[in-house]
Amino acid sequence: MGTLSHVVVDWGTSSFRLWALDRTGHVLGERRSAQGLAASAAEGFEAVLESHLAALGIGDGVSVMMCGMVGSRSGWVEAAYLDAPVRLDELAARGTHVPSARRLIHILPGIAQRDPIHPDVIRGEETQLLALARRGHDGLACLPGTHGKWVQLTDGAVARFVTFMTGELFQLLRERSVLAPALQGGAPVDPSSPDFSAGVADALAAPASIGNALFALRAGWLLADRPADAALARLSGLLIGLEIAGARERLGAIAAVTLIASGPSAALYRQALAIAGLAVPDELDAEDCVRRGLHEAALIAFRLERVSR
Repeated sequence: MGTLSHVVVDWGTSSFRLWALDRTGHVLGERRSAQGLAASAAEGFEAVLESHLAALGIGDGVSVMMCGMVGSRSGWVEAAYLDAPVRLDELAARGTHVPSARRLIHILPGIAQRDPIHPDVIRGEETQLLALARRGHDGLACLPGTHGKWVQLTDGAVARFVTFMTGELFQLLRERSVLAPALQGGAPVDPSSPDFSAGVADALAAPASIGNALFALRAGWLLADRPADAALARLSGLLIGLEIAGARERLGAIAAVTLIASGPSAALYRQALAIAGLAVPDELDAEDCVRRGLHEAALIAFRLERVSR
């Protein structure tokens, strides 16, 4: 087993993930919790971080590289956005220093697209792309999530990107909308479900009719007692299909895309992209990418820190 080199943390709105790594990026220990921004702000960000480090027996002096909403305006310290287009290796060199008497702590900046017609921001997902860019990858990447991202990488830089609220819309419609009774008790969506596939295809064929297609889920429940499993699968397919249609509209003709995803969303997007006729030459695990990206950033930033001293 290697010697501890540094710690990396992905700290989001509702979750906290920490990995202790050696110089090669091998995981020596990890911690996970639901201590996202709201919980951590109440407890104190430094107190939360230090409690997890102490649980792994990590003492003072070990450097920490972080990404995610911890660097937002409502986070620990705001890490200002860098403007696209921007090289991803600049993220590490321009991280924000977090004052601490116990260790060196940096937060990676997000990326802003300051287009007056299509403003957009990324905070956290860009780290998943850092390891990809360092391997010389060019092309389009799809990163599903609460706020899914489609990102164009060119020569190690984020050239442009577009965000879709697919995950958040799914949860809102499922739990808080007029559709909720029709979806209650629905099983996790099976990507091989005909209802899911039909939803994707219908959204791709007629994205402007999505509002009508969504309300039809309620009507089908009221008039034909449509099963919740079928309705939930169709809802998922409609929203993912709508996202793909939107990506095509914003980014132009798309032939292939790299998929960066974890958990159930990976299979759902793989199936939806196939229905849309898009090739997926490379599929990567999102958690592995964020950890590797943070590791790459730590190697760059902490080397620069030592040189500047």
